[in-house]
Amino acid sequence: MESIVSKILDDLDLQILDILQNGAQISNSEIAKRVNLSPPATHTRIKRLENEGYINRHVVILNQEKLGFDLLSFIFMSTNIHQSEQLEALENALKSMPEVLECHCLTGEYDYLLKVANKDRRELEKFIRKLNKLGITRIQTSLALREIKHSTVLPIREDKNL
Repeated sequence: MESIVSKILDDLDLQILDILQNGAQISNSEIAKRVNLSPPATHTRIKRLENEGYINRHVVILNQEKLGFDLLSFIFMSTNIHQSEQLEALENALKSMPEVLECHCLTGEYDYLLKVANKDRRELEKFIRKLNKLGITRIQTSLALREIKHSTVLPIREDKNL
């Protein structure tokens, strides 16, 4: 059974997306060679994929440890806030915090999960104090000891032999 994505995107689109998500700095002409398409046609497809929202942005992923952010933590949070305006204000505050790499609204025991990068435990302590001022009722923090896998690559194609 085909996925909904494969009904909207053809195989060339999926190949292009897979190539880009594995290295966004690759040239248009190199992508064209890999998918056996002309550079102008490849460029047109990439622009269409961007315009249709399949490509959010092109980024460089920095080495967190080399830049001194040695403390990665996962923070589970609960709140008693239930009014939509207050929840929106809380979420906007979380979005504006540069330490927050990811923020997810959850089902279950906690309301939110944050992935947070800090340089050291003092910075983490200051960050938790900021959270406490936002109406957070419960916080559980887990520190990452080491990273086993980190990926931004979605498994959009079964055939990885491009």
